[in-house]
Amino acid sequence: MSRNLNREAIMALTRRSLFSRGAAGLGAAAFAAIDSSKKSPLANTTDESTSHLPHHDAKAQRAIYLFMSGAPSQMDLWDHKPQMADWFDKDLPESIRNGQRLTTMTSGQARFPIAPSIYQFSPHGQRGTMVSELLPHMAKQVDQIALVRSMYTEAINHDPAITYICTGDQLPGKASLGSWLSYGLGTENENLPAFMVMTASWTGRQQAQALYNRLWGSGFLPSKYQGVALRSRGDKVLFLSNPKGIDTDARRRMLDTLGSLNQLNLQQVGDPEINARIAQYEMAFRMQTSVPELADLSDEPQHVLDLYGTEVLVPGTFANSCIMARRMAERGVRFTQIFHRGWDQHGALPKDLPKQCKDVDQPSAGLLTDLKQRGMLDDTLVVWGGEFGRTAYCQGKLTKTNYGRDHHPKCFSIWMAGGGVRGGVVHGETDEFSYNITKDPVHIHDLNATILHLLGIDHRRFTYPFQGLDQRLTGVEPASVVNELLS
Repeated sequence: MSRNLNREAIMALTRRSLFSRGAAGLGAAAFAAIDSSKKSPLANTTDESTSHLPHHDAKAQRAIYLFMSGAPSQMDLWDHKPQMADWFDKDLPESIRNGQRLTTMTSGQARFPIAPSIYQFSPHGQRGTMVSELLPHMAKQVDQIALVRSMYTEAINHDPAITYICTGDQLPGKASLGSWLSYGLGTENENLPAFMVMTASWTGRQQAQALYNRLWGSGFLPSKYQGVALRSRGDKVLFLSNPKGIDTDARRRMLDTLGSLNQLNLQQVGDPEINARIAQYEMAFRMQTSVPELADLSDEPQHVLDLYGTEVLVPGTFANSCIMARRMAERGVRFTQIFHRGWDQHGALPKDLPKQCKDVDQPSAGLLTDLKQRGMLDDTLVVWGGEFGRTAYCQGKLTKTNYGRDHHPKCFSIWMAGGGVRGGVVHGETDEFSYNITKDPVHIHDLNATILHLLGIDHRRFTYPFQGLDQRLTGVEPASVVNELLS
């Protein structure tokens, strides 16, 4: 009934109020946050597909997604292919490529010479999982993680591929994973948003793909469910500080007056987004205290800081972002996403990849250790991975010590750990060139279905009506939870 009333109210909007509503949405992005209610905001909906969240007992109460933007090279890090050494500078067999699509960056090459990894792999953990020498800290964590070597996607270029894995569609406009979780599960802390984002600095290839806020946007969901981005310089959240000459009491009076005006507007036009706007302003006011406290690491013991490495106190680094993510998890933030760029090694991979790995290896391992020591890993899901993989053949000139790799959507590696994940698992296999999946393929929709499942959500029943379709994060094609990864 309430949904029908809201729809009728929106239909009754005047042309002037419609345009003012759209303009107000632009400003709301700076203060995007979720409702202060600690229970699911779907609890009172009449939509059976989302009225009983969580749908089942959740193994994870929150999630941290470490996103390696640019696509890490799986055969140099996680997918050991020693047979490739015998193929150095030989052409990739056509029987392996099998006419598969190429990017414009290598489609014009006269040949596709195999570039074996120059990095040593060694066995680790109880099952002898092979891990590259570039990841010495994460190698010690293999019994904590489930490694998936058989991920795949249809997207072959960065922007549609990242948009695809983050929102479930290659085209912009859909809601991101974090927004879906914010919408469905709410927050455990009324003073912080349910969904927070950080974009970390990097030391590898500096020409990196741009990141657009649609990757943490709410799409067709109400704007209060989009991610709030933390910055490394100035205000942690844009426009969070009071302007000069405005103190806390003055800000409070301004918000009270603005709230009264918005209530009058709500009574006149009945637009539910007005309530969302009021809630966002109130959240921003509370964040003026909660965010500085969150970012203050002075209370962290030295032995904890040491887990994350030497850059942990440098704002904006991946190490700093990881300890911030742990602090957010402690404070009830439902979903935290860290984007780390620079993984797009089309050339000079031996120069840039080690730098990227050094950025993230110890902080990622430190995050898992820190969460475990605090008893939080059991109900905190951690995911690490990029948007696709990289080719076995070289892009550009190949030598014994230097090579580059192009985009490869047919197979790549990710790992998961924590809440409900079976540690020590290696799932999926690829051929001797890490080019095609030979066992247990996992589509990116399957990955998102599994993430939702661990957080207590059935992806098939988790929908939102938009443009005549019950939208889902996992799309309309079949997707499956990867049960082999579950404890």
